[in-house]
Amino acid sequence: MSEEYRPYKRGLFICVCFVAAGENGRRNTEIPHDVTGREWERVFLSDTMPEQSNDYRVVVFGAGGVGKSSLVLRFVKGTFRESYIPTVEDTYRQVISCDKSICTLQITDTTGSHQFPAMQRLSITKGHAFILVYAVTSKQSLEELKPIFEQICVIKGDIENIPIMLVGNKNDEMNGREVETSDGEATARRWKCAFMETSAKTNHNVKELFQELLNLEKRRTVSLQIDGKKSKQQKRAEKLKGKCVVM
Repeated sequence: MSEEYRPYKRGLFICVCFVAAGENGRRNTEIPHDVTGREWERVFLSDTMPEQSNDYRVVVFGAGGVGKSSLVLRFVKGTFRESYIPTVEDTYRQVISCDKSICTLQITDTTGSHQFPAMQRLSITKGHAFILVYAVTSKQSLEELKPIFEQICVIKGDIENIPIMLVGNKNDEMNGREVETSDGEATARRWKCAFMETSAKTNHNVKELFQELLNLEKRRTVSLQIDGKKSKQQKRAEKLKGKCVVM
């Protein structure tokens, strides 16, 4: 990063603090005490960035290295990368048709680090649906999802009508499996959410994951077309007023 850019970043940081704390600004945004450094800028920009009311926001959570980014990239771009690149936060968008109008499926790929708690809370607050990813090769990664699920419950309150999918990724790595399918299913039953195992590497159940997540949505009709073919759920949904399909 050049020296010419650094003063601008510091100036932006000061501006962020002033606007967020101001009493007569656009609104008083509550900034948690644990927000520091880069997170100030990311939280502020995310909170003030205009969003369309008909955007449908899916948030992907999970520990580092479980394959969150790989699942999202496989779904959005149809690609897979072997190397692991830590994510702070990335957002991917797809234009969809909803009730005969244009709207956006917005997928937020969150950090696997615990360094940005305020970003995590903001993502939960704004999210409509959630994918909780662990690796079947790591029991610890499943355990790390518990506090995230609990935080979703606290922030969202009644989660009965909120689509939540527990996902066991890397099910192609059978030799290194630490979490049996039955263990994932048992956790999903306790949390009263849906469950699926996937492999971003082999593209197993990736599109199906997002389709099933949207099928859980009770507040609006949302669906995806998979390889040009419509599932029975999609055909039933299209008989109802309003439908959403990927363009």
